[in-house]
Amino acid sequence: MALIHCAGCGKRISDKAPTCPHCQYARDSDPEVAERAGRIRAIRHNQTLMTHSFIALLLFVGGFALWWWGGEAAEGWREPVGTGAMALGFVFYLVTRVRIILARRRA
Repeated sequence: MALIHCAGCGKRISDKAPTCPHCQYARDSDPEVAERAGRIRAIRHNQTLMTHSFIALLLFVGGFALWWWGGEAAEGWREPVGTGAMALGFVFYLVTRVRIILARRRA
């Protein structure tokens, strides 16, 4: 018995199982259906990555706006929160962009 990836949901299942216990995808179905399910899974993954990238960009811009609110540099609690949001958003954005590049190379 070996573990394989389900064509429908991508989770690991037994190669002896006739259907996936997670998504009920029938393994013995038409290969064209399996290819379509794989393409749909890849599209959903790419959409998720783009959403993460957008959220990271919003976090970065939000930190920058908090830092410069009122036209001058931040003081008090706005300084560490703004700096942290900018740093976290920038790092999260870079990591997400690398994940997008790697996902496109796999396709």
